Amino acid sequence: MKLIDTSSWIDAMRRDGDPEIKARVQALVRAGTAAWCDMVRLELWNGLRGAAERKQMEELEVDVINLPTGEAVWARARLLTQRARAKGVTVPATDLLIAACAWEHGVEMEHDDAHLSALATLFD
Repeated sequence: MKLIDTSSWIDAMRRDGDPEIKARVQALVRAGTAAWCDMVRLELWNGLRGAAERKQMEELEVDVINLPTGEAVWARARLLTQRARAKGVTVPATDLLIAACAWEHGVEMEHDDAHLSALATLFD
């Protein structure tokens, strides 16, 4: 299972998205190993443009595994914040929460985001 970040979902959902990213995301969805968390879902719902994208999102809601973002995820997000700051790295709060969710659930991430690459080096 992989937690797919918004950055990769955007490529996967757009006609002109990066073909390599699109193929990776589609393979995860077909295999039943695609996951996201509520923050990713919120970002995607917030960026939808039109009925076709809304329909696509509704279909994904059925097929994609939702990883919970309970207190343990928030605690890891706070820890990541401290570690990132100690290294002089500033990361958006949304990316901190998404990375913490993957870390807490012990899953890899599918993404196209330099912030998430930097955070991955801070996991235990």
